[in-house]
Amino acid sequence: MAAHVEGQQHPIGIYLKIWGLLFVLSTASYLVDYFHFQGYLRWFLILLFMLLKAGLIVAVFMHMLWERLALMYAILVPTVLLMFLLGIGALEADYTFLTRGVFFLKGLF
Repeated sequence: MAAHVEGQQHPIGIYLKIWGLLFVLSTASYLVDYFHFQGYLRWFLILLFMLLKAGLIVAVFMHMLWERLALMYAILVPTVLLMFLLGIGALEADYTFLTRGVFFLKGLF
């Protein structure tokens, strides 16, 4: 009598390809420092490679690529909402900093 196996097995080739791609992306992120990129280009490339690597890890190694849509929404929607709110906070920070400067430095002059 054969044992019943639950779950789904994914071919090892998928994992090896993702490991290779992660190695290439990590190499590219190190090359950003090696070639001395500066300014916004440097930070854009570092963040791009970081997000691509994180996305691959979550999608394949955490099996989110094969999960139900409800579980994906339960993890992805709060993350995207948090990033959106952090972006709003970053935009608001300049206004708050400048406003405090106007009011707190008024009495010094």
